[in-house]
Amino acid sequence: MSLKDLAIQDEYRSSECNIVKDFYIPCLEQATVYNRAVGYFSSSSMACVAQGLTAFVRSGGQMRLITSPQLSEEDVQAIEQGLKNREQAIEAALLRELEVELPQVIQDRLTALVWLLSKGLLEIRLAIPKTLRSRGIYHEKLGVFVDANGHVVAFTGSANESASALIDNFECLDVYCSWDEGVSQRALQKAKNFQDLWNDQTENVEIISFPEAVARSLLKLCPAQPLTQEPKVASEKGNYIIDAFPLEASKRGFPALPLGLTLRPYQQQAIANWFANKGRGTLKMATGSGKTITALAIAAELYAKIQLQALIVVCPYRHLVMQWARECQKFGLEPILAYENVRQWQDRLSSQLYGARSGSQPFVTVITTNATLIGSGLQSQLRYFPEKTLIVGDEAHNLGARRLEQSLPRTVGLRLALSATPERYFDETGTEDLFDYFGPVLQPEFTLADAIAQGALVHYRYYPVLVELTEAEAERYAALTQKIGHLASMGDSDLEDKIKGLLNQRSRLIGNAANKLHALRSLMADRLDTSHTLFYCGDGSVEDDVSQESYRYVEAVTALLGKELGYRVNTYTAETTLDDREDLRQRFETGELQGLVAIRCLDEGVDIPATQTAVIMASSGNPRQFVQRRGRVLRQAPGKDRATLFDMIVVPPDLDGASLAVERSLLQKELRRFVEFAQLADNAGEARMKLLDLQKRYGLLDM
Repeated sequence: MSLKDLAIQDEYRSSECNIVKDFYIPCLEQATVYNRAVGYFSSSSMACVAQGLTAFVRSGGQMRLITSPQLSEEDVQAIEQGLKNREQAIEAALLRELEVELPQVIQDRLTALVWLLSKGLLEIRLAIPKTLRSRGIYHEKLGVFVDANGHVVAFTGSANESASALIDNFECLDVYCSWDEGVSQRALQKAKNFQDLWNDQTENVEIISFPEAVARSLLKLCPAQPLTQEPKVASEKGNYIIDAFPLEASKRGFPALPLGLTLRPYQQQAIANWFANKGRGTLKMATGSGKTITALAIAAELYAKIQLQALIVVCPYRHLVMQWARECQKFGLEPILAYENVRQWQDRLSSQLYGARSGSQPFVTVITTNATLIGSGLQSQLRYFPEKTLIVGDEAHNLGARRLEQSLPRTVGLRLALSATPERYFDETGTEDLFDYFGPVLQPEFTLADAIAQGALVHYRYYPVLVELTEAEAERYAALTQKIGHLASMGDSDLEDKIKGLLNQRSRLIGNAANKLHALRSLMADRLDTSHTLFYCGDGSVEDDVSQESYRYVEAVTALLGKELGYRVNTYTAETTLDDREDLRQRFETGELQGLVAIRCLDEGVDIPATQTAVIMASSGNPRQFVQRRGRVLRQAPGKDRATLFDMIVVPPDLDGASLAVERSLLQKELRRFVEFAQLADNAGEARMKLLDLQKRYGLLDM
C-alpha cells in the first residue's frame, strides 16, 4: 500500500473533517519519510507537529524537522554586544520554551515526537534569519510525506502553532500530490524547497544543528513504551480533555481496510472475480499495481463475510516477508514471521493456532518463505490451521516447482496467487500444477502498458546495444546450438533436462560475453556525471543458482566502473545482508553511490524507486525476469518522470542450415522481449529500427 492508494483531498478544513484522523494518520501510516517545517520552536508548536505521529512511531519512519528559535530583544543585544555568542543565546531561548509548566495536552502530543528523537528517527535543524536585528523568524508551515514508492504528498497549513490551536483554532490545509498531473510540479517543488532548506541552500536563512542540551531536555519527556493511541483533543467549557481514540491499525487483531484507503477499479473487479470463482484464482498484475493491497483487501472482506480465521502468506525471499509484515500491520494484523530459526516462531504459532481453534484467538497471520514452507517445522503445523484459512502465494510462479507445489496445504480451501508472470518458463507441467492448486488467471489482467498508462509506473526510453561475440565465443555458441538442435530433433521427453542444461550453458556464454565490457566502457565514458543507475548482471542459470563465473563477471563490471572509470558503485548480490542492502539503498538514493551492480536479487520484490537508468548486461530467456526488472526501474519517485534502459543484446554468429533453424526458433522468443521493450518505449520507432537488421537476418519481420 502507498500514499497513492489513499483518497486524498486537495483541501482539509476543520469545519468539514477531523484533520488528524482523515489526513495526518492515513498519510503517516504509509509514509517512510516525513519532512516538516514549522514557524517557531515552543512546546505547543512541537505538539502541533506531533499530530498523528503515533502512526509514524509504529511504522518506524524517518522524520526531519526544521523550526526557528524566538530570540528576545535582550538576546539580540547580548549577541551584538559580544556578551553571548549566537549559539549560547539560541540554546538559552530554546530551553526557556521548555521550562514552563506544560499542559497535559502538550505532554501527550510531545511523547510521540520525543520517542522518535530517542530512537534516532527524528532529526531537528534550526532555521536562523541572517539579519538578527529584524528579529524575524522562519515562519513557513510546510509538510512533505514520501512513501517507499517515491510518491509525494505536500501540504501547507494555516494553523497557528500554539496550545489553543490544538483545540479551538479553525485550520485549513492545502494538499498537493505528485501523481496528480494538475499539481504534480507544485508537490515536487515543495519537496525540493524543503530539501534545499535542509541542505542550507536557501537565501536569507541559515540552517544550524539542534543544540544537544535542548535535545536532552526534550528527552526527559520520553515514554517508557511507544504510544499505541493517538490523543484526540476536545474542548468543553475551555478545559482540555484527552479523548484517546485507537489508531486504525492499532492491535486490532483482524483484517480491515485502513482509514482513507480507496481501491482502484481494477482491484475492486479482481476481488469480485475472485469471490465469483468461489475463493480461488490467480491475479496477473504488473509491478506497481497493488497486488499486496488487493490480497489483504480480500482477507478483510473474507473476515467481514465469513469471519476468516487465518491468513498464510508465502514469499520467495526474506525481504518480501518484511514488506508483507509492514503492509499487514496497516490492515490491523500482527503477523508471525516464520522463517529461519524454527525456535523463534514455532511455539508462538502453535499457541495461536490452539487459540484460534478454541475461540480465544480472533485471527492468526503467518508470513513465511518458500524455503520454510517445505521444512518439517511448518509442515507439521499446517494440519492445525482452522477451516476458514486463506493462503496467498506471492510471486507465485516460484511455487510451481515440484517440491514447493507438493508442500502447499491441501486442507486450505481459500487460495490466491499473485504474480506479474505466473506462467513458468519452459515448464508447462509446473504452470498447470500452479493453476490447478490456486485457480486460473482472473480478469482483469493489469499489464505494464496499463501501469504506465494509468501513472502507476513512469514512461521510459529504450536503447538496444548490439554486441558481437568473440571468435572463440562464437565457436562455442555454434557447438552448443548444434547439440541443442540434435537433441530437440529426437523428440524424447527424457532429454528435456539435458536440453535445459545446454540452454543454460549458452545463456551464460551470452551473459558473460567479453565484448559487453567494451560496450559498457564506451557507454559509460559519456555518462560519468550521471547517478541512480542499476547494472544487471544476472545469468541464465536455473532459478536458485548463480554460477561462480557470473560472480566473477560482476567483479569485472564493478572494477571497470569503479577502478577504471571512477564511477561510484557497489555490488548488490544474494550474499549482501539485509542491513547492508538497506544501507546501500539509502546511499544509492542520496547519490553517494552512483550505481549498483546486481545479480538476481534486484529482479523480484526489491523496490529502489530512485533508479533513473538501468543497464541490462545479461538476461535469461525467461520473460518473467525482464518484466520484473523493467517494473523495478519504472517505479515512481520524486522528480522522476521518465527512466532509461540500455539493453545489451548479443548478435548470434552466422550458422549453417540445420543450426539456423534451431537458432531462429530460439531467437524468436528472445526477440519478443526486445520488441516488447521497444514498443512500449517513448522512442519506439528509434528502438525498433535498431532491431530491424536482426529481424531481417532470421526472417522474423512479422514480430
